[in-house]
Amino acid sequence: MSSEIATLGGGCFWCLEAVFEKVKGVSRVVSGYTGGHVPNPTYEAVCEKTTGHAEVVQITFDPTAVSYQQLLEVFFAIHDPTTLNRQGADVGPQYRSAIYLHTDAQKQTAAEVIAALNMSVFGGKIVTELTPLDVFYPAEDYHQGFYRNNPMQGYCMAVVSPKVAKFRKQFAGLLGG
Repeated sequence: MSSEIATLGGGCFWCLEAVFEKVKGVSRVVSGYTGGHVPNPTYEAVCEKTTGHAEVVQITFDPTAVSYQQLLEVFFAIHDPTTLNRQGADVGPQYRSAIYLHTDAQKQTAAEVIAALNMSVFGGKIVTELTPLDVFYPAEDYHQGFYRNNPMQGYCMAVVSPKVAKFRKQFAGLLGG
């Protein structure tokens, strides 16, 4: 199996992780932080909005099972890429919409997907950053698999579960094990 890595930020990493864990061809999803200026940030520091980091997920996937473009299509369907530094009630730069690029090919694909969605769905209002990945810092252990381990937690029931349900309905063909 060949593998590639995608790093995406679109609000709370619990939401993204919960969805991407269910995508066929995805072998690993790690919640973490990137895009800031403080080495080894903690969740508390990121929430204080002083590190410059975004909450992100790093996705390891098999491109023969799911393409990078398909991952981006899921990404844009499960968050609002038109709001700057905000996803619903989650407000702050740590919740920004961002694609952290690993290769030139990812940059090209991301730009093409954004251009197409701007034309057809979002009316030219996508604010998603396209930024080369610098350093990825895994989040604390208790954030990993948060939804899977805490499905009855209030935020998970109110915010994460509807995103997972939307993914299941809209992308049934990408549903994995």
